[in-house]
Amino acid sequence: MMMALGLFVFDVPTAAYQELQRSTNWRHAMQNRVGQRPAYQYLGPGEDTIRLSGVLMPEFTGGRVSLDLIRVMAEGGRAWPLVEGTGRIYGLWAVTRVDETDSVFFRDGVPRRIDFELALTRVDDDRIDLLGTAANAGLGAVTRAMSRTANRVRDRLEIPRP
Repeated sequence: MMMALGLFVFDVPTAAYQELQRSTNWRHAMQNRVGQRPAYQYLGPGEDTIRLSGVLMPEFTGGRVSLDLIRVMAEGGRAWPLVEGTGRIYGLWAVTRVDETDSVFFRDGVPRRIDFELALTRVDDDRIDLLGTAANAGLGAVTRAMSRTANRVRDRLEIPRP
């Protein structure tokens, strides 16, 4: 497991990202002064965002279903705990954007390559009312079914499991 956002696990069978970019801001108010540089006052933490990008090859890794699961999570408007595979807890994060670019298609129009980018924004950790649950996402059963499907495809193509 590379990372988990709520019940969605980022891994080879689902959506292994190749790049993680984090941007953290802090807020400062500026007050102009005559004949001097402006005065600044620290207001507290600002926006904290993470961008995950990668490439899916549905023959070997996750596919459209993985990104659709993340879209389901985003549509609920909830925040999800983000935990790295090492156990590092990042806090509560909401999915704010999912970008998908399909290319190199099979004859039936199914893409062989899916480039994706996810945007996550940190929300207040004390806002438990925003926390997503398995009940409101229905992801537990879907994630297990998706893993079984990916394993069947690997077995059919005789690809060793990681």
